[in-house]
This record gives sequence, structure tokens and C-alpha cells, in this order.
Amino acid sequence: MHESAPQDQREDSEVSRRSVLRTAGAAGAGLGLGLGGPAAASAATGGAARPAAEEAAWPVRQGRTMMGVPFERRDTLRVGIVGLGNRGDYMTELFLSLPGVRIVALCDTVREKAEKNAAKVKAAGQPAPALYTNGEDDYEQLCGRGDVDLVYVATPWEWHFPMAEAALTNGKHVGVECPVAMELDQLWRLVDLSERHRRHCIQLENCCYGKNEMRVLRMAHEGLFGDLLHAAGAYIHDLRGLMFSPTYYTGPWRRLWHTRLKGDLYPNHGFGPAANYMDVNRGDRAVRITTFGSPSLGLAAYRAQHMPAGDPSWKETYVESDMSISLVQTAKGRVIRLEHAVSNPHPYSRVNILGGTKGVFEDYPPRIYLEPDMSDDEWGDFQKYARWDHWLWKEHADPPGGHGGMDYIMLFRLVQCMRLGLVPDFDVYDAATWTAPVPLSTASIKAKGAPQEIPDFTRGLWRKARPGMDSVKP
Repeated sequence: MHESAPQDQREDSEVSRRSVLRTAGAAGAGLGLGLGGPAAASAATGGAARPAAEEAAWPVRQGRTMMGVPFERRDTLRVGIVGLGNRGDYMTELFLSLPGVRIVALCDTVREKAEKNAAKVKAAGQPAPALYTNGEDDYEQLCGRGDVDLVYVATPWEWHFPMAEAALTNGKHVGVECPVAMELDQLWRLVDLSERHRRHCIQLENCCYGKNEMRVLRMAHEGLFGDLLHAAGAYIHDLRGLMFSPTYYTGPWRRLWHTRLKGDLYPNHGFGPAANYMDVNRGDRAVRITTFGSPSLGLAAYRAQHMPAGDPSWKETYVESDMSISLVQTAKGRVIRLEHAVSNPHPYSRVNILGGTKGVFEDYPPRIYLEPDMSDDEWGDFQKYARWDHWLWKEHADPPGGHGGMDYIMLFRLVQCMRLGLVPDFDVYDAATWTAPVPLSTASIKAKGAPQEIPDFTRGLWRKARPGMDSVKP
């Protein structure tokens, strides 16, 4: 059972998921930035807002904090999957590879995709899952089932918020692919729903479970980098061919976001690991962000070279910066650099840098410089620090699946926490914080780089140290 008062239900019914979704495509509309009042005053004064002013800016808490709240222990985790495109199709197979997982329901607007994945479920020896393919809102029926413990969402970004909202409102834990929502008020809404209904809303950020990221995390917590000063993360991935493919992105929904927003559309892969290194929401907090964006030229140039006259893409006007560069400052004065670039030629990189008073790690390729181990400005061999690998990577040295195995590690750990009744490695406050650069970077670019206040989604509880990704083997 989940806690929900009649008033809560009336409030939930007043928010139309459909109306939120229908307006998502309007260029620049509905960002829900809330940049007036305390936020604007804080930005104008360098962000040095007093705690009383910060507290006055928080929406009234509607429930109790979800920090430190464990999952309910269960022998079998019953999963409903919404979205069976490239990502959902692949993750269905990973869910089926994990012990103690049963897929009970599948949802997609394309019946053939649901039937394809239902066949996989039956081939794995499980009962045939229920299928929800009756239009774009049929996910609401899946979320209302009584035999679903976790709703997994792998759909186009504009659907993430309404689907997570439906799951939480129906008393389900929900795991959402990146980003968890696209608007600031949606992030607050998910925080409130998680707290009111006592269910976790998890940003399924697989890069937090990368082998290098987890090793650096443990090294940072053991003090090898000294006092932490700065970090950097990015999503630099040439997606031009995929975004113009007629089949890869249905719609093509991802390319259309480049006609709507100017900022960092996908900050989580870089921000999540960096925030973990610095214990953001666990003793430190991200307080403000400033962003600059380059001109938007790459997609139009690619279209001119590769797309025939009359292709629907010629009706599109691209506004998304080819490269956005953001600086995030924390309450302790540390700096995190975030980059987003998917519209130009560039080898894949998440940058992944951590620096402190004793040295620095830089990825792509991985290299390290720590005192007293290194000297004379010569990079050292990061592999020599393998003893600092997280226990998950020691236990699963050669995990299945793509992205170097981090997808499997992520799902294994989530399922483990849910079956054993453990506190998740990260929670709705992390999901909201890691996603906040989506609307705030756009606002900063429009304001010629003016800093934007990052809300304190924890409502002051970030000051308390607590466990996170650097977990102990159960």
C-alpha cells in the first residue's frame, strides 16, 4: 500500500498528463523555469543567498523525505516496461538475464514491438506478459496494475515525466532513462510525488556504473585526490547519422528537440558521475549554473549534404547549440564543467575529469597524475589502481551487455537493492539535480550566460552526509 489522501488524488487529477505532453513541442514554451524572485536575486548577487531566503523559495513539502528510505524486500521483482524501441528492446533482454526478475507487462504504441519482446519473455520461461498497445496513453493502464513493482520507462524524452508521474501516482517505483523530465516544475513535481507516495523515482544513469567512474569514485572517497576542487563530464557523441535515420529514432523525436531548446539536452551522463565524486546532495550541493552555447550549424550542414529535397527535415529550423559548455558551482566552491555536443564530427567522449589538491584523473583515454606516485609532469598508468575497483566490478569482471557492461551492472544493482530491501544508490533528489541543467542551461544561454540558481530539491537536507554509489557489498 502507498500513502495517498483523497486531497492528493484530487490534486493529481487536476494535472493533465496529456496537456503537459501536448505542449512539450512548442519552442521555448513551458520551461517552468521560475527564475523570478529569490532565484533571480540570488543570481544577481552571485548566488550567495541566505538559508532563510533559500527556504522561502522551496515549494511546501507535501510528504516526507525519501532520503535513506529502503525498498520493500521481495523475492521476485515484477517489472512493467514502457517503450520497446532500441533501448527498451535491449534492456528487456538484460532484465531477463537477472535472477528474481519477472516481466509482467509490456507497453508500446507499436504492437509488433510489444509482441516481439513478449516472445523473448516466454522464451525465457516466464508467463506471457500483458500487452498495452492501445494508443499513446495505454501506459496508464500498465501503471494501474496491482502486480507491478517497478515501471521502467524507455521512451522519447517528452514522455518521461508523464509516465513517471503515472507510475508514482499509482504507487509504483519507477526507473527512467535520461533525462527524467524536461522542465523545472516537472522535476519538483516528481520530488513531491515520490515523497507523498513513498515510492522511489530513479534516474537510470548507467554511466555512474562505468568501471572507470566507480574506480575514481572510490579513490576520491579514500582521499587519493586530496581535497576535491573540480570535475568535468560530457556527452560528446556524433549522432547526426542516427538523428537523420528514417528508422532509428521514431518520429524522429530526438532531432526535433534540436528545434526547441538551446542548452544541454543530455547532461546526466557527465553530471551524475561528477556529482557522485563530490557527494552532491550528500554533504555538498550544486547551487548555480552558467552556460554558453555555440552557433547551431551542424545538423543543417549534414542535412544539406545528405538529405534529398523534399525530405520532411527541410521544414525544421535547428536552434540547439552544437556545443554547450556549462559551469556548475557547488556550495563548497567546487566547479563542475559540463559539455554537450552531438551535431558535429567528434570521437565519443564523456570527458570524465576529477582534480584535487593531490592530483588529477582524465579519461578518454584514461590517465592519472597523483602525488607522490608521479612526478616530472608525466602521466601515470590508471590500470595500476585496479585495486580500487568497486566490488560490483570485482564481482562481475566481464558483465554482459553493451556500453562496456555498465548497463548490466546498473540493472543488477537496482534489482539487488529492490529484492534485498536496500536503500537505492541514488534517489529522486539526484534525478532532479542531474536533470536540472536541461532547462537551466537553456535559460542561461538566453540570458547571455547569466547564472541560474539550481533548486535545492532536498530542501536543506543535502548538508547531511549519507551513503551513495560507494556502496558496501550486502
